[in-house]
Amino acid sequence: MVFASASIPIGALVLAATVHLPRYFASELGLSLAVVGTVFALVRFVDIPIDTAMGLAMDRTRTRFGRYRVWMAAGAPVLMLGFYMLLSSNPGVGALYLGVWLLIMYLGYSGVFLSHLAWAGRLASTYKERSRVFGAFTALGVVGSMAVLLIPIFMSQQGYSDAEGVRAMIWFIIGSAAVTCLLVVLTSPERIAQDHPGHFTLKDYAQLLTRGNVVRLLAADLLVTLGPGWMAALYLFYFKDSRGFDTAAANLLLLIYVAAGFVGAPFAAWLANRLSKHVAFLLATTAYSVGLMALPFLPKGNFAVFAPLMFAVGAMAAGFTVMIRAICADIADELRLDSGREWMGLMYAGITATSKLASAAAIFLTFNVLALVGYKVGINVSNTPEAILGLELAYIIGPIVFVMAAGACFIGYKLSAERHAEIRRQLELRDASVTDPAAAAEALTGVDLGPAGSRPS
Repeated sequence: MVFASASIPIGALVLAATVHLPRYFASELGLSLAVVGTVFALVRFVDIPIDTAMGLAMDRTRTRFGRYRVWMAAGAPVLMLGFYMLLSSNPGVGALYLGVWLLIMYLGYSGVFLSHLAWAGRLASTYKERSRVFGAFTALGVVGSMAVLLIPIFMSQQGYSDAEGVRAMIWFIIGSAAVTCLLVVLTSPERIAQDHPGHFTLKDYAQLLTRGNVVRLLAADLLVTLGPGWMAALYLFYFKDSRGFDTAAANLLLLIYVAAGFVGAPFAAWLANRLSKHVAFLLATTAYSVGLMALPFLPKGNFAVFAPLMFAVGAMAAGFTVMIRAICADIADELRLDSGREWMGLMYAGITATSKLASAAAIFLTFNVLALVGYKVGINVSNTPEAILGLELAYIIGPIVFVMAAGACFIGYKLSAERHAEIRRQLELRDASVTDPAAAAEALTGVDLGPAGSRPS
């Protein structure tokens, strides 16, 4: 659990950056919705190729301190600096300031997040073990997300403004990143997979996108992140102006949605190991979409009725993360068997890039859709019934379409538990051929070659 604890600031950061920061900059700092949406989108687009380069660099890193450990140690201070400078912004801050420090914050985030995932993919090597490990990651990420939701509720009850609540969230992220990343770096072991000799070119990396399982994974991650990200970007607007909840009640419902990950993440791990990861993913995306369809039919402002449905939908959303991350590590093993090279960091860079692209697209698209339908934000601003209807349609239709399409990406997927077990067996034999040729030959032939690997006379 100490190793998984770095998921706490990551979970807090993702929710804060998706739900609260865009609204904070639009409502409190005087920037328009279109400007905020565009800046967030541009930063994510710029960051995507940097993630790819970072993943490549991680997989090729060789130090006496480890491969992924050094990247986490370097990423945490950069993340903290970026958030501190965003914390220091004042009303009237320009788009350039926002863009520069968002980019720096996301660079640090990538260093921590990518190294943590790739490190976990190597520590947990079996099909079932990965489901459990990434279930733990997701469950602890829920702790960070819940903290981000509880902080503004507590601050509001103490008489603080919404803006002061957001600033308190940022301090929590800074502090938790410092503590958890330090604990992981100092206490966790690291297993470095063997690379095998051979010339490896950029063309080999480019051909990654011709692999069917890689394309399935990236498309599914893009879509399954875009759906909930779209919903998150509109969440406070929808629940306040359409469903009749105040800020505190809306945040409590969101807390229930996020807290459901404590149940959803381990349930997803269990279901994935019972049925297989891709089948569990298909079931989760379908259940999530059905739950969203029911939201418009619930009585407005009725917390007791909304709470169970938000819990069920949140549990399914937590399962998306568990299964995508576990599937990613399995596909990285398949690639390593074929090529003899480590792909774990690059594969997680791939799904981090698609997640960032989806999150950026969610904010950009939803904020511009709101502007298109005439929906307005700000103090003492009222919206027309037509604008509220546009908000309602956008909130429900977008996530359902994207999430169902994500599930469809794994129709026909064949990397089962049995197939992965065979991949791991072959990888272990090949790794042994580098470190202990005699043991590898003995495993293959059943002949004891002796301590020096000599043939029997």
